[in-house]
Amino acid sequence: MKLVSIDTYPGKEIEVLGVVKGTVVQTKNVGRDFMAGMKTLVGGEIVGYTEMLNEARQIATKRMVDEAEQLGADAVIGVRYGSSMVMQGAAEILAYGTAVKFID
Repeated sequence: MKLVSIDTYPGKEIEVLGVVKGTVVQTKNVGRDFMAGMKTLVGGEIVGYTEMLNEARQIATKRMVDEAEQLGADAVIGVRYGSSMVMQGAAEILAYGTAVKFID
């Protein structure tokens, strides 16, 4: 599955199949939360949170791709990511785009 952030696919004519999305709500664990609190005292990257968000983006992307594959898509164009806090200590990651089929 080809994923691009632009709104077309270079060199291909496309048929739009529809919007596809994948979402996940990820929480931090007590160990990560404690270490993050300690890190705020000295500054710098909070690696545990970075890893958590990277994992969440991968899950959301896979779910978006799975939805596109169910539609018979060859690619997803206009891929975007969003995030929001849904409760204290939990973040939602959303991946979305437009599923397309290449026209031969």
